[in-house]
Formats: sequence, structure tokens, C-alpha cells
Amino acid sequence: MLFLHNISFGFPAGNLLFNSINLTIPTHSKSALVGSNGTGKSTLLKIMAHEIEPLEGNVNIQGDIFYVPQMFGNFSDLTIAECLKIDKKLDALQKITNGEVDEIYFEILHDDWDIEELCQTALQDWKLENLDLNQTLESLSGGQKTKVFLAGIQINKPEIILLDEPTNHLDLEGRNLLYDLIEKTNSTVVIVSHDRILLNLVDVIFELSNQGISTYGGNYDFYAEQKEIENEALQNDIHSKERALKKAKEKERETLERKQKLDARGEGKQKKSGVARIMMNTLRNNAEKNSSKLKSIHAEKINDISGDLRDLRLSVRNADQMKVNFNDSNLHSGKILISAEGINFKYDEENLWKENLNLEIRSGDRISIKGSNGSGKTTLIKLLLGDLQPSVGTISKADFQTVYIDQEYSLIDRNATVYDFAQQFNDNAIPESEVRTLLSRFLFGKENWDKKCDVLSGGERLRLLLCGLSISNKAPDMIILDEPTNNLDLQNVEILTNSIKYYLGTLVVISHDGVFLEEIGMIGKILLK
Repeated sequence: MLFLHNISFGFPAGNLLFNSINLTIPTHSKSALVGSNGTGKSTLLKIMAHEIEPLEGNVNIQGDIFYVPQMFGNFSDLTIAECLKIDKKLDALQKITNGEVDEIYFEILHDDWDIEELCQTALQDWKLENLDLNQTLESLSGGQKTKVFLAGIQINKPEIILLDEPTNHLDLEGRNLLYDLIEKTNSTVVIVSHDRILLNLVDVIFELSNQGISTYGGNYDFYAEQKEIENEALQNDIHSKERALKKAKEKERETLERKQKLDARGEGKQKKSGVARIMMNTLRNNAEKNSSKLKSIHAEKINDISGDLRDLRLSVRNADQMKVNFNDSNLHSGKILISAEGINFKYDEENLWKENLNLEIRSGDRISIKGSNGSGKTTLIKLLLGDLQPSVGTISKADFQTVYIDQEYSLIDRNATVYDFAQQFNDNAIPESEVRTLLSRFLFGKENWDKKCDVLSGGERLRLLLCGLSISNKAPDMIILDEPTNNLDLQNVEILTNSIKYYLGTLVVISHDGVFLEEIGMIGKILLK
């Protein structure tokens, strides 16, 4: 069982990330924590793992925990054995084997006499059999680091498993192993992830937002259905408030017009009856005061409705409004853009691929590049772009325009401000007001225009790139995406999907996210071995 009671967390500047969070996670349950980037999902998971302390509140956990982090920087100098939390047991076993009989070593080993074999089996299951337990984690690739920690679950057999974006760097084989682990484990599991296949393996979804935590009893598909129902209800509330606002403004106008007519008629009668001037002024002042009071009453009502309407509009999911209407490519369908014959690339004098590659990419193709971690997917992209030259074979390219969006969104000038970067795409000199409108549509309000791109999150960089593409009048002939959904929350994955699925140019994508590939309609495939 895992209890969070009145948990609050904030930064030194004084801004609270979340406040008074209460959460109960039953034993043996499988749950996921979802929410927009920046709401604090990873932070809350770290609090559960006792990696950081909350500002306020209590964490009560019954059972031992194994935590798989999203980022591994703090573990770089540790050995694999230390990351797996078995270094002390292996040391104790070694000392006992060498004849040392100090009781402390037997307590540390805790009857785990088969720890070496267990470790070897776990690493082998995760395709890490060639690793040395004494090598440091920094010597491994991103996928290998994740697999080391996932192997630690198999070795330690924890009662509670906490996973932070575990599929980010995993290849398809690694993802399938993780899915199998989650399905079969009897441990309590809490997952932070945007992997919809993984999220469909849980029993309950907890949504973290700036309003707190909401619970949805079901997997991700159930959650998505409920959010759609909520969104429709919000739209109905918005339409109702819009009608109420229009009616209130009409009522205000009608009431004031009627009051003015009555006052004018009354003043005319008083003049005819010979009322003294001083009395006329008094009556006129009283009428003006009554009109002012009437205006104030109506203004207060209109402001209240307007405030409710603004809050409702902010609550609506905004993936659709950030859809990019890509222009069609000017290239005729089927034109050969890239042709590669017998290519390969050498690292340390060894060919990257077992067999030389022959491939052809034509205008209008939608091709996914697949392969296990380390199979050279990104290297192939760099060869196709001309950033690298093949060690053997030849690549010929036609004249066409390419937009390459990698995992780090390095296309973005990090020294530029948000507004200045958006203007870099303004080839057609559209008015500044239109650029600002588009920035606002992609959730970059006026307060963000002077912000440096360097401080933007992954989701914000994606939105800024898509905003730039919507500003530009140049239709890219080819878009290349290299693991574009890594580090994106579910909403930003939806934004990217909606933007790219109707693009009619040539699309080349590296991704292990099967749902994403299916939704954007990938047809062809290049498999690297």
C-alpha cells in the first residue's frame, strides 16, 4: 500500500508545483500517472521513491521499492552492480567464498546464495549478457541503461515498482519485454509514461493537473473516452455561457434604452408642468445615479459570465487548434528523391550493418526506419541528409527541401527568443499581428514572447517548431522525424499526430511508438540489422 497525504512541492523561487495532493494506491494494483508536461509527474514519483522530500505532507509506503528513473545522470559514476543494488551482496558472497566468516556478511547476503546466477539470468533476459557488472553506467547507451534498471526489478523482486518513462529509449524488443513484465508481475506498479500500449496495461489512471489529482478507474483507452466526454460537456458549457453572455449584453442594452426613454419622457412632463430649475437638476442627478447603478449591476453580471467563459475555454483540450495545415509539396508523386546503392558505414573499422543497404525513397512515400538499439537508425538518417558519407556505396539525391526534427529539436535556435525564432519562418512577410496570433494559438502568450528558446521544455519546443512551420509559406518536400515522441506528454503527442497525419509530402520516421506510427499512416519500412 502507498499513501500520500497533503503532499506539496515547490521550487526555491516560491512557486508551488502542486499543493495538498492526496493519493492512495492499493497493494497489487497497476496504475499510471498522466498529465501535461510541467505538472510534476516525475517529481511526484520521486517523492514516492524517497528520492526527494516534499515541502509538506507525509508519504507512507508499505513494502520495498525499486525505482526506474527517466534520467540517469545521477547514476553515471555508479557500476552496474551498484545500480542494481546488489554490489554489497556480491561483495559479501565473495568474502564468504574466500573464507571470511564475519556474521555481517551473512546478514548482508540474506541467504541469496544464487545472486550471481540470478543476475546473469536477468541480464541475459534483457539482452545484456555481454555487460560487466563492474563497468560504469555512463559507458552504456540510453536503451542499455534503461534495460539495466529493468533487469534490477527481476533481481530484487520488489513489492512496489515505480517507472518513469521506461520506454523512451527502448527498442521494440525491449518494449515487448517490459509489457510482458507488467502483465505478469504481482507487485504494485506506478508508471509515468506516454506509451499508450503500456498505459493500456494498467487498472487505473491518475491525472495530475494544476487542479490536483483526478482518478479514472480503467486503462488509457477508458481514460481517453472519459476525457472526450468531459471535453464535449465543456464545449456545451461554453456554448451555454456564450448564449448567456449575449443575452446579458442584450438585456443591459434594452434596460438602459428603456430607462433613458422613461427619463426623457419624465423630464419633458416636468418642464411642461413648470417644475423649478433647482428641482429639475435634482431629479436629473437622481436619474443619472440610477442609470449608473443599473449599469454597474449589469456590468457585474456580464463580468461574472465572461470570467466563467474564460475559465471554461482554458480548460478545453487544445490539440485541434494547434493543427498545422501543411501546404502540399510541389514535387510530383513518385519522383525519386534519394537512391542508395550498396551503402554501409564503419565505426572502428567495422561495418555497421551486416549487409550493405540498397534503398529508394520517392516523393509521397511514408517510410518508418526500424531496428533494435544500436542498429544505426540515426546514422542512416545522417547519411540520407548528407551529414555523413558512406564508407562504401553511393547515395544520389534530387533537389528538394527537407525539415529534420530530431529528439532534441536542435533545429531550434536556443539563443533566440520565442518571438524572434517564429519570425525566422516568416518568409512571406505576414503581418506581425498574424505571427502573434499564431504564437498564441500554439500556447505562447505575450508573456512568453521574450523567453529564450533554451529554457523551453521538449513539448514547448515541438509546439514552437510546428508554429514556425505554420507561419512559413514553404512546403517541405520531406519531413524526417527521429524518435519525435520521446519526452512528450500525451497531449503533445496528440498535437504532433494531428499535425503530421494529413501531410502529403514525403515522410521518414524513426519511432518505437507503434500507435503513433499507425495513426500517422506509415506504410513502407526499412529494417536495419
